[in-house]
Amino acid sequence: MPNIIRIDALGAPELDIYIRLTGGELRHSVECERGVLIAESPTVIEVALESGLTPLSLLTDERLLSGDVARITELLPEGTPIYVADGELLRSITGFPLTRGALCAMQRPPEADLTEILASSKRIAILEEIADSTNVGAIIRSAAALGIDAVLMTPTCCDAYCRRAVRVSMGTVFKLPVAKIGKSHTDWKTEGIDLLHRMGFKLVAMALTDRSVGLDDKRLRAEEKLAVVLGTEGTGLDKETISLCDYTVKIPMERGVDSLNVGAAAAIAFYALTR
Repeated sequence: MPNIIRIDALGAPELDIYIRLTGGELRHSVECERGVLIAESPTVIEVALESGLTPLSLLTDERLLSGDVARITELLPEGTPIYVADGELLRSITGFPLTRGALCAMQRPPEADLTEILASSKRIAILEEIADSTNVGAIIRSAAALGIDAVLMTPTCCDAYCRRAVRVSMGTVFKLPVAKIGKSHTDWKTEGIDLLHRMGFKLVAMALTDRSVGLDDKRLRAEEKLAVVLGTEGTGLDKETISLCDYTVKIPMERGVDSLNVGAAAAIAFYALTR
């Protein structure tokens, strides 16, 4: 039988994990050894469960228990707390109607082994200092859809498992390896890039420079292992990073447009370099 628990007040301690803990507190939560993430919407929750993540609890509008959320409750392990509340209370909790149906607190997946990822991958993406969670989620979704084997993130990137990134990725963040590379920004550009080269990767910096080549360059197609390096939204890739890469690649622009959003640029690059 489902373990349904009705919530009648905002102060209920069961809601702490959903509305009162910061992202940092969730990552270091005492609820579980690896920390906690919040998956939002039945679709994302289902992908997470099918990917093997362990649910801690579910929060949903009680009217949806017999509708969109019904399948999710069937997939939950027996005894998982299912907190239900009416729509108005949930609106006051989230700041908007819970139109996506449900929030699920889950254990974060175990940290992937970087060396194992590189050994088993041919095409990877590296995100350098990308702080916007929407862009991170969009890039991960494109990576999963377009044949990228893994996504690596420098230490100052947004958390790939924050609520918005998970939601924008539509749960694909659970479908491919995601890991940090380097313990600091400097470390990534020394030990991280050295490791990539030792593992056989050629690095492709996405940047507008005088020596940039096109995505259709025959040399790129001939490379066995490529790492596509994408930079922060405002200033792009660090100049030192560009100098350490093997190729610099640009997407030709028209009508005076100088560049694309990093999420759009990533999708185009992934499609071109995995075909």
